[in-house]
Amino acid sequence: MRLLCTTLLAATSLLFTAPIIDLAGDANAAASTAYPPKLRTTRLSPLDLEIAGELEGLPSGTTRYLTHDDLLTLRQTTYTVADDPNFAGLTQVSGVPLEELFRDLAANPDSDLIVAICGDQYRANYPQSYIAAHHPLLVLSVNGKPPSEWPKDAEGHGSDMGPYMISHSKFTPSFTILGHHDEPQIPWGVVRLEFRNAKTVFGAIAPHGPRATEPQVQDGYRIAQQNCFRCHNMGDEGGHKAGRPWLVLSAWATASPEYFAAYVRNPQASNPRAQMPGNPGYDDATVRALIAYFQTFSSPEQSKEKP
Repeated sequence: MRLLCTTLLAATSLLFTAPIIDLAGDANAAASTAYPPKLRTTRLSPLDLEIAGELEGLPSGTTRYLTHDDLLTLRQTTYTVADDPNFAGLTQVSGVPLEELFRDLAANPDSDLIVAICGDQYRANYPQSYIAAHHPLLVLSVNGKPPSEWPKDAEGHGSDMGPYMISHSKFTPSFTILGHHDEPQIPWGVVRLEFRNAKTVFGAIAPHGPRATEPQVQDGYRIAQQNCFRCHNMGDEGGHKAGRPWLVLSAWATASPEYFAAYVRNPQASNPRAQMPGNPGYDDATVRALIAYFQTFSSPEQSKEKP
């Protein structure tokens, strides 16, 4: 589901989507008076969710914790999902909408991005625009079962998908950039949510130099924000799962753009051990935009090492 650019499997065709069940009965009405939940200063269980970043009433960078039971006191939403490739067939999921967590925990106006960090250092980014379009859900139960009884990961590695994951009632792409379509951000193994400032986070990978404002470079920048940034890092920002930082990708795109293009489309053809799913739908214009973007970070004289 992860590595280099696209890290989540393509969504399967929609088979069925049940109406969202809003569990806002008397019990939830009572629970809503307890908002926001009390953030704990110490971890009590492996199921505790780390909460960090720009939090209401706390210094920037503070880390706190919410237990699974704490999260269950928040207003829950339940739906049946058909197009999440993390599950086999129709699956009922319940949890807390990210909108609720933004409302209760973020220190506005500084916080306009939620970053979901997984145990393997994969990261999924949720700007306000994505949340408004897709209403992602922090999943607390799957088919009525707690994380310890969830199915194993869809990649076939036998990994636990808990303690938390993120899903949607359904997913319809909200934008297209060349051959890249808005992709569902559905990570599993989520251990931490950071409430961040989007300009700060995405600013770390803003294109450099005199070509930075060119339309082709800007297209590549927007694609890389949603795709490559999930597994590749620029300093402290971005995912660390791939183990290959942004400047390494830049060096490859600069020294061997043909190899870079082939790898993006079909990584296993270049490296049989690659875990990254390919991007066969990326046409020449899309790949050229990514190459042009990554080239703004380095010069032709830099490393010719290949992945």
